[in-house]
Amino acid sequence: MIFICSATHRTKSMYFFLLQTEQGDIFKITLETDDDVVSEIKLKYFDTVPPATAMCVLKTGFLFVASEFGNHYLYQIAHLGDDDDEPEFSSAMPLEEGETFFFAPRALKNLVLVDELPSFAPIVTSQVADLANEDTPQLYVLCGRGPRSTLRVLRHGLEVSEMAVSELPGNPNAVWTVKKRVDDEFDAYIIVSFVNATLVLSIGETVEEVTDSGFLGTTPTLCCAALGDDALVQVYPDGIRHIRSDKRVNEWKAPGKKSITKCAVNQRQVVITLSGRELVYFEMDPTGELNEYTERSEMPAEIMCMALGTVPDGEQRSWFLSVGLADNTVRILSLDPNNCLSPCSMQALPSPAESLCLVEMGHTESTTNPAGDEDVPTQRSGGSNKGTIYLNIGLSNGVLLRTVLDPVSGDLADTRTRYLGSRPVKLFRIKMQGSEAVLAMSSRTWLSYYHQNRFHLTPLSYETLEYASGFSSEQCSEGIVAISTNTLRILALEKLGAVFNQVAFPLQYTPRTFVIHPDTGRMLIAETDHNAYTEDTKNARKEQMAEEMRNAAGDEERELAREMANAFISEALPEDVFSAPKAGLGLWASQIRCLDAMHGQTMFSVPLTQNEAIMSMALLKFSIAADGRYYLAVGIAKDLQLNPRISQGGCIDIYKIDPTCSSLEFLHRTEIEEIPGALCGFQGRLLAGCGRMLRIYDLGKKKMLRKCENKHIPYQIVNIQAMGHRVYVSDVQESVFFIRYRRAENQLIIFADDTHPRWVTATTLLDYDTIAIADKFGNLSIQRLPHSVTDDVDEDPTGTKSLWDRGLLSGASQKSENICSFHVGEIIMSLQKATLIPGGSEALIYATLSGTVGAFVPFTSREDYDFFQHLEMHMRNENPPLCGRDHLSYRSSYYPVKNVLDGDLCEQYLSIDAVKQKSIAGDMFRTPNQICKKLEDIRTRYAF
Repeated sequence: MIFICSATHRTKSMYFFLLQTEQGDIFKITLETDDDVVSEIKLKYFDTVPPATAMCVLKTGFLFVASEFGNHYLYQIAHLGDDDDEPEFSSAMPLEEGETFFFAPRALKNLVLVDELPSFAPIVTSQVADLANEDTPQLYVLCGRGPRSTLRVLRHGLEVSEMAVSELPGNPNAVWTVKKRVDDEFDAYIIVSFVNATLVLSIGETVEEVTDSGFLGTTPTLCCAALGDDALVQVYPDGIRHIRSDKRVNEWKAPGKKSITKCAVNQRQVVITLSGRELVYFEMDPTGELNEYTERSEMPAEIMCMALGTVPDGEQRSWFLSVGLADNTVRILSLDPNNCLSPCSMQALPSPAESLCLVEMGHTESTTNPAGDEDVPTQRSGGSNKGTIYLNIGLSNGVLLRTVLDPVSGDLADTRTRYLGSRPVKLFRIKMQGSEAVLAMSSRTWLSYYHQNRFHLTPLSYETLEYASGFSSEQCSEGIVAISTNTLRILALEKLGAVFNQVAFPLQYTPRTFVIHPDTGRMLIAETDHNAYTEDTKNARKEQMAEEMRNAAGDEERELAREMANAFISEALPEDVFSAPKAGLGLWASQIRCLDAMHGQTMFSVPLTQNEAIMSMALLKFSIAADGRYYLAVGIAKDLQLNPRISQGGCIDIYKIDPTCSSLEFLHRTEIEEIPGALCGFQGRLLAGCGRMLRIYDLGKKKMLRKCENKHIPYQIVNIQAMGHRVYVSDVQESVFFIRYRRAENQLIIFADDTHPRWVTATTLLDYDTIAIADKFGNLSIQRLPHSVTDDVDEDPTGTKSLWDRGLLSGASQKSENICSFHVGEIIMSLQKATLIPGGSEALIYATLSGTVGAFVPFTSREDYDFFQHLEMHMRNENPPLCGRDHLSYRSSYYPVKNVLDGDLCEQYLSIDAVKQKSIAGDMFRTPNQICKKLEDIRTRYAF
């Protein structure tokens, strides 16, 4: 038994220690002292939790477990374990030689799980793909170790909790919630509008239809809201209905044959549109009556949408009205009584406005720093909570514009753009964490909100919605009531600030690699664990131990021993909690799993025999096979010992995959003398890295047929990539070798290599001449073949063909150029060139062993590169790292940083104080807003 971490709890009256073993079992240790000298140590089994790197007992009675791998946990200490029947062991107990203590693990008894902190560490490999056909790609990540391993599907968006779903008698077109009094804590009514009727639902322990609310139910509703302290207002096509708290109703009828087409309402103001262009303005007077402003305003084009802001605290009205017109403009009108409905400003739009929303978000100062997505506005030095007023404009082409509205002049400035989806954008103002937020609905639903001093614009991971409103009740204080087709849904958003929401599917062993079947989207995962038993071996071991228990029992105890042995066989503690039994060094367990990643369903699994470890896997089609089916090649090591590295050779298993990927048909096994560390499909054949030898195999009837071989890789092949006639082979410590396959001579020729040693962990091809390489020391480099490099020996003017074989200075005759170098600081386990957002540009996505997912994005212009280079230089000087280490030195830890700019450092510009922001912007001949906008643009162009 090895203790791996501990925690101490000390109070005036008592103290004890909690020690955890490598299996996760926690023991409570107490000390008996005699005049400050420890006379006895007492040990008692406490509970079992996942193995941790650190534990901490909080004064409030909680235990935080920072797990070694996987999620972290917070437990409440419900009992101290003093009164249970667990045996207590003491250092004073006499023990004969060879004797020891035994305890029985069990479910949690003294601890209660309170919360779970997600962690991806360790990420073994990952891949970006759209297997769910959601337009936006998902990130598939293999995480964890042993029985706590998982496949996690990450989607960009907020997790949505569905509180209730109710069917409605028809398809509604709008929904609102209102309170009876302004100081009520919860909403009183849900109002649902249909094409020819209005349904009023009362909110209580249950949601029920009411008929005495004062709302007109025989007509559709355009808008409704709470008015004043205790009144309600309903706007419908023929008029305005003002419902007082004593059920008295005042009605304003539309004149003549005109009807109301659009409206905007807040706590004290109502604005309507008559027959498309004519604006009519109402305002509540001190007696609580709605009074019409005497003059009406005619707009130059048809009004498409309108919006009023909320009335600021201590004021009588919102001072501006925003109006979207059919002439592709949005106009700001003043609501000041002295010049009511007079124009203040105008902004041209690329397409007609579908909806408008005025909200006050964030903090501001005398020099406003409005921020975009993920930007941080500066806070007024006086500590004012007054926010910046944003006009959100949803366009018919699926674009959301956010513009800052000047609270004094009504001018519009600093417009930010974000594409949300293929449908016109509808906007709704809701409450999140006591502040205003905007729900934007297109083909996906997005939430624009302010959280922890940052702006976020994040989609909801939920089906398409059509209309929404804020919702507050005893069960859900800050929810959303929305309609989708003929259903009414009550939703809650709990994990604000999260970039991804995740779904985790458990695996049995540590995942090593996976491939995706192109036709079905199902995943084939290779799982391999060291120091582990296969299921067959586990059952055999249980039977053996049970037989030993029966044989060791005497005649009188034989029946009891038989019952105990049967119980031992049938007992199964869940391995994801209590860990798997340790088999010993050199023992391996492996299996191939086919998983439907959308539903988390394991379609089938193929277990391997004991001591066979899957080292590599590849999916390919063989040219020689005329069936057009996909084949799975699996590289296996036999009886592998890690230190020193010894094995009994390896083999390559070939499976034929069913067209629906519902089964694997084993074809044959090819024995080889070395471990197959990498496999790759190549021109209808199989490339295999067998130790340090690179081979081409073709499909045979009884085994794979060796066709070609190259023995000039120095140590061990760990990765193979192929494109066209070229093969890019990664050595475990000598970087990447560029190899050309000459079909006429059937030769694999190394024509170029790297000038630096690199301990390769992952590679990906960027183009035919360029490859990105990650190494074990946290570096990323991009190597490119110069234009002068030739991979065709016939084009060599010297005709010295021997150079292809002999090389130069123990290497190839030609060398690649180092284009970029950067120290990430974490071991990169996977690299992929992929697009993260629909219509976005490609980026280099990486995942690290520590659980980080990040991206390197290319610059498309020299202007952008110069801008960020200067910003990075200023940030190094103005905002040095907290730990005091020089930033340039850190990013150049192993190789000098080259042609890579630190985006994380540049984004810290958003969080520094206003004086430094203004100083840096002045040195760059820009304004702080321009720098913030530039940072937002490059983030949203490539990533989330």
